[in-house]
Amino acid sequence: MHEYTVAYDIYATAKRAAADNGATLVKVVHVDVGEISMINPEQVEFLFEALCEEDGLFKGAKLKTTTVPVRSECRCGYSGSEKYVCPQCGNMPEIVEGREILVTNIEIEVEDE
Repeated sequence: MHEYTVAYDIYATAKRAAADNGATLVKVVHVDVGEISMINPEQVEFLFEALCEEDGLFKGAKLKTTTVPVRSECRCGYSGSEKYVCPQCGNMPEIVEGREILVTNIEIEVEDE
């Protein structure tokens, strides 16, 4: 169940960023999830929210995921969304986007000074 590891890594990344920026509350963590990242975003969201229940800094925090479609390129010059076989030359294209899991933004509250 690697979804737990992914959820924990997202939580840890958000916690570090929140601490670095003096957050008093983390509201939303935005994550890009590649179409072929081989994780279930709903399970990651559930596990992330379960991790947040134990941490007052994350009380009520939500995880918002955006699916990143596959983008591939081939030596022949093809660029598109083919995952397995280049439609121009028949070779295997290189996947350039669509496998990542990336924290892109964190919405936080900070104390007014």
